[in-house]
Amino acid sequence: MSAVDTARFWSLLRELPAPDDAEFLYGADDAGRLRTRNLLRYLELIARNRPRVMLVGEAPGHRGHTISGISFTSVRQLTARPGLITGDPDGDGFEVPADPAFGWEASSAVVWGAMAGWRGALPLFWPIYPHHPHEPGRPATNRTPRASEVAAGTPVALALAEAFAVTTVVAVGRKAQGALARNGVEAVAVRHPAQGGARIFATQLAELNVGLAAEG
Repeated sequence: MSAVDTARFWSLLRELPAPDDAEFLYGADDAGRLRTRNLLRYLELIARNRPRVMLVGEAPGHRGHTISGISFTSVRQLTARPGLITGDPDGDGFEVPADPAFGWEASSAVVWGAMAGWRGALPLFWPIYPHHPHEPGRPATNRTPRASEVAAGTPVALALAEAFAVTTVVAVGRKAQGALARNGVEAVAVRHPAQGGARIFATQLAELNVGLAAEG
């Protein structure tokens, strides 16, 4: 397929202000450049199979996305052999920080575990709020994004969905579902895998996949 034009997505992402208790992940420092390269690689690989489903989460977690640059993805997924996206025995070609603070995230494990049985092109992943919200002065924590942050971040997610011509949007959690609905997007809602929701999430996603496969 022709290259996906993500210019508007990147423009909106970089223009979105980050308050003192949230981190912009794709800056000019070493960690930011690594995340950017990983996200570009991820989007390139996902685009090859023309995904029509997008999973929209809540916000980057400090054990996963904040390190990898990719939603619902921790160092464990970056280093998977064979590659989770390509099936390449050498992996998917992602970069790993020299000394990552965390190597594993529960939500990432659940989401990618569910992908092992996914039929068809893998879904596209992205959060409704793209910066990492954390407790003041404690970047190695997570906090729930504010309503204003979710509202401000929604256009970034919608720009990515538009770039990929996504036809089915899946909201992972109520915050994502509500924000999408306020923007005229009727998303399928599934339980967030965190805080005891892993089994329900996996079941709901499997049922959705069966339904989509039946539709062709």
